[in-house]
Amino acid sequence: MATIEERFDAIVVGAGPAGNAAAYTMAKAGLKVLQLERGEYPGSKNVQGAILYADALEKIIPDFREDAPLERHVIEQRIWMMDDTSHTGMHYRSEDFNEEKPNRYTIIRAQFDRWFSSKVREAGGIVLCETTVAELVKDTKGHVIGVLTDRHGGPLLADVVVMAEGVNGLVGQRAGLRDELKPQAVALAVKEMHFLPQEVVESRFNLSGDAGVVIEAMGAVSKGMVGTGFLYTNRESISVGIGCIVEDLAKSGVTPYSLLDQFKAHPSIAPLIAGAEVKEYAAHLIPEGGFRSMPAIYGGGWVVTGDAAHLVNSVHREGSNLAMTSGRIAAETIIWLKRRREPCSFDNLAEYRKRLEASFVLKDMRKYQKIPGLLHNNRQLLNLYPRMLSGVAQSWLRVDGKAKRSKETEIFKAVRKQRGLVGLVADGLRLARAWR
Repeated sequence: MATIEERFDAIVVGAGPAGNAAAYTMAKAGLKVLQLERGEYPGSKNVQGAILYADALEKIIPDFREDAPLERHVIEQRIWMMDDTSHTGMHYRSEDFNEEKPNRYTIIRAQFDRWFSSKVREAGGIVLCETTVAELVKDTKGHVIGVLTDRHGGPLLADVVVMAEGVNGLVGQRAGLRDELKPQAVALAVKEMHFLPQEVVESRFNLSGDAGVVIEAMGAVSKGMVGTGFLYTNRESISVGIGCIVEDLAKSGVTPYSLLDQFKAHPSIAPLIAGAEVKEYAAHLIPEGGFRSMPAIYGGGWVVTGDAAHLVNSVHREGSNLAMTSGRIAAETIIWLKRRREPCSFDNLAEYRKRLEASFVLKDMRKYQKIPGLLHNNRQLLNLYPRMLSGVAQSWLRVDGKAKRSKETEIFKAVRKQRGLVGLVADGLRLARAWR
């Protein structure tokens, strides 16, 4: 265990994708790194399934596929707009995704985080679990020089502290580096793991080998709130979940688990998980406020990465790749300063923000910065339009003796009645402006 006399090049708070990426990159470069995790082991708080984006991890550990605990590589993406009894959607499936080095995988976070942390140890990093950081330690000028933990002894000192504590981490808040979470900028997601024999999973989703399917759903399933449902196929299980903005949940009085139960009971979802054994349930917060809700991400002696920096692209449902990339870039910035024998000061760590701006991370975050506000102020996009699409599809597909021209007239009148031409055009323009 680290003692009070020891000083580290860097202390990393958290052992999720961002923290592990930062700790591994620095340890691999020869820096003296201490990583602190409050859970019993890395990933112990994350039993749920998730999506792993290979490109981000490949830039950190090029040969990760040799021993990483991967479930299935994704060959098919389905996007569903749902009303109460049906869904209208699109999907893309390609044999090209059965490539030598697949682009996306489903994973189980508890297994993956533990594996990633083992790589930190192999690279020479020190990992202490069941250790909670109580506060940051600062010098007389307010520069962060280490941390205090719930373990006995004095402060643990370092040249820089990398905060990868997750969206609801308190270390940054207690230090006054960021504000308390705003309920309109964070979602509460609830997930379950439904276990089925491998051959059943493959039969229901038309799969073979290690191929997998991802379903993302929106519309009536969120009961008028800003939120989405999702389903991921693993080898012998299916991850099912739904997440909504905390402010909406509080106003509606709807409990997250009842929302999940209704999603599972939907006629489009229920057959996919029928007969499964539910063994795991988890709830966690996801930053959904986008670019405009980001806190300060660097200062004198500290940087913030991953969910703690609100680095989630909610439009494309991407989080782990932004977390790993921000962790890697933070580490590379620190390594760069170390080799130049320059301190991790406020001015010098501005290089971290500069490098993030040059990467896809902040380019994508900036591109979609208006989307959260658009959805918050235009609920019809997630509620009315799925119902309209379902009505249009059902009317068009019913063969009932009516002439097709009369059906077209009925559909046009129904759409016009529900939203109106002015409303349709206005919604289209709002979406186009926000998307740009």
